[in-house]
Amino acid sequence: MIYEIKENTIFIADSHYPHHGDAFLKILQRLEGGEIQTPQLFLMGDNFDLLFGHNDYIQTFSAEAIAILQRLSQKIEVHYFEGNHDFCLKDIFTNMNVYDRDVQPMMFKLDDRKVAISHGDKYVTGLGYDLYCRILRNKTMLTLLKPFEKAIIDDRIKKLSKKEICHNFKNFEKRVEEILKHYEDADLVIEGHFHQSRIIGKYISLPSLACQGMVAVIQEGKMVFKTL
Repeated sequence: MIYEIKENTIFIADSHYPHHGDAFLKILQRLEGGEIQTPQLFLMGDNFDLLFGHNDYIQTFSAEAIAILQRLSQKIEVHYFEGNHDFCLKDIFTNMNVYDRDVQPMMFKLDDRKVAISHGDKYVTGLGYDLYCRILRNKTMLTLLKPFEKAIIDDRIKKLSKKEICHNFKNFEKRVEEILKHYEDADLVIEGHFHQSRIIGKYISLPSLACQGMVAVIQEGKMVFKTL
């Protein structure tokens, strides 16, 4: 099934909640309260600074945001593109369309255009990163680490809370050129991950909610970066 991207659809990428501000939680609260309205919500990955399935403890750090999203997904159409900080989410968000890294990019339609959508860490990453992603997302591996989960998660959370995530990507145009070789059949490409908030030809690098404080909204068939 190919979904149609609707007018006023909101894209939120790279919120890195809760360590890099509470803008993500506030937007979710306003969506639930009806102050912000959208027919579709695209969560583009790394909306949580660390969240994964098969683990109850990690959910305690973002319990309120998780609960609101679970309720929202029963009212509006939600598409969640897993990132490198949030993955194995299908058992947490059972009413959403959740796309893991293996199935990304996914194809959508915007008017008569074919739109490829991905978190952004699928291509031009290297074999080492690909192997790391597979190990990290393996349910058996997550289960084996369960006896040590609190110590591992606490240590990782502490490091993530101090990490600098906002920067200009050097030679980003060259990176985009290499990425687009994998998207020849798409009329438009939408990705997060890089925190750049730029449009280069048919490539849209979404703003990071944590860094630029903006989301993307479909207005009159075009994508606009804005502050809600």
